[in-house]
Amino acid sequence: MLKRLTIENYALIDSLQICFDKGFTVITGETGAGKSIILGALSLILGQRADLRHVKQDETRCVIEGLFDISAYRLKPLFDEHEWVYEGDECILRREIWSTGRSRAFINDSPVYLNDLKLLGEQLIDIHSQHQNLSLNDNRFQLNVVDLLADTSKERERYSEAYASYRAAVKALRELSEQYRRNREEEDYLRFQYTSLTEAALEEEEQVRLEEELEALTHSEEIKS
Repeated sequence: MLKRLTIENYALIDSLQICFDKGFTVITGETGAGKSIILGALSLILGQRADLRHVKQDETRCVIEGLFDISAYRLKPLFDEHEWVYEGDECILRREIWSTGRSRAFINDSPVYLNDLKLLGEQLIDIHSQHQNLSLNDNRFQLNVVDLLADTSKERERYSEAYASYRAAVKALRELSEQYRRNREEEDYLRFQYTSLTEAALEEEEQVRLEEELEALTHSEEIKS
């Protein structure tokens, strides 16, 4: 549930904070009152692509932030799957857009990709209007409904935890394999160096002699002149 929406320097808005209580909320107003502007700002923290026109004229940056109560959404497995920062019952989505065209997205103050914001936003809010598809067509929403009706939430959580462990193990295996490959390359290089030094049959103090000889050859042209 959206608990608070904060808007700064967006379109015609200097600063606005709207707090939502439990239950049904209606925002009304005449045409041009700004209802669509608020909806547009909300869309940005749900992953919609930014436009330079979103930044208020003569300002350098606009910020949209939404505070959500996610206690009833069972989203921890989704957070774990995508390695987002999970902070319990509340979640903050934030979008920052600069007049230069730069844009950043955050989940609980940690930077994320825009697609991450969109993926999470789809689980929190369903914005629809005429001719727009509803979340009923979304596979993840359909699975949530099936799990709810079948009362398999505990089984789903166990599966999600097991799958997260599997992904962590795959990641660890990949890192170990890469480390093994680098170690083999380092071993081959060290063996090559060892063989080269062995074949050179260097005598004691020979490095010092060779360095002195190199120094002499380096300055030989100066001596001749």
